[in-house]
Amino acid sequence: MIPLAQMAEAVLRTADGREKTALSHEYAAMWRAARTDGSHPEIGTGNPPMHPARPAAPELLSPRDVPHRKPGTPEGRIAMMHAVAHIELNAVDLHWDLIARFGDVKMPIGYYDDWVKAADEESKHFNLMCDCLEAAGSHYGALPAHAGMWQAAEDTATDFMGRLAVVPMVLEARGLDVTPNMIRLFKQAKEVKAVEALEVIYADEVHHVAYGSKWFHYLCGRHELDPTPKFHALVRKYFHGQLKPPFNEEKRAEAGIPPDFYWPLAAGT
Repeated sequence: MIPLAQMAEAVLRTADGREKTALSHEYAAMWRAARTDGSHPEIGTGNPPMHPARPAAPELLSPRDVPHRKPGTPEGRIAMMHAVAHIELNAVDLHWDLIARFGDVKMPIGYYDDWVKAADEESKHFNLMCDCLEAAGSHYGALPAHAGMWQAAEDTATDFMGRLAVVPMVLEARGLDVTPNMIRLFKQAKEVKAVEALEVIYADEVHHVAYGSKWFHYLCGRHELDPTPKFHALVRKYFHGQLKPPFNEEKRAEAGIPPDFYWPLAAGT
């Protein structure tokens, strides 16, 4: 089995979404089988690209230029599914990048177990949303998408704690806030396939946010840092904007993020 960091790099260098997620699933299964056998597979070091390979479509636009469609229409719901698919594809790369990019920092084997599992689940999420789009007569790449999704990865490419603070603990935590309303919208439209996909995503994302919180706190302990002010400082440095309430306080707490982490950073406070 090739070292894990090389697996991660191979996923990052695969452009097509379905091919990327198939390779992600394959490598995650190999890692899981090795760990089940009780072995400690080689992590190795990677040379990940600053920008992961991407398919020719969708066209990537500035956030202000992405067309807004009314969510109460079939076209609006397709646009919403497309946006979720785009987020999930970026999440696949973000999680493999967490493995490949910070190999200079020695971490427990459980760190790699968590992010391989998260990357595997994000791959499942992307395919679920692609299936929903295709069932609705569309496909991933049919609409423009947000070009800023990878910005947080670029900004934190040399700051391990910054990456953990901004990606799982801010960006993915935001998904916990907004997904319940999306589920309600698709339930009202009686789009069962999309509801089922979003419910899977919602359940899994709690764990991904929790992984971020766990390993952020681990590094704070290693360096004898107070986690709350350190989190605030990193988010203010790397996150472009303010956190927006309302917050899903129950799910954030379940994921290990208490209110004093995010309320002081919220818009209007």
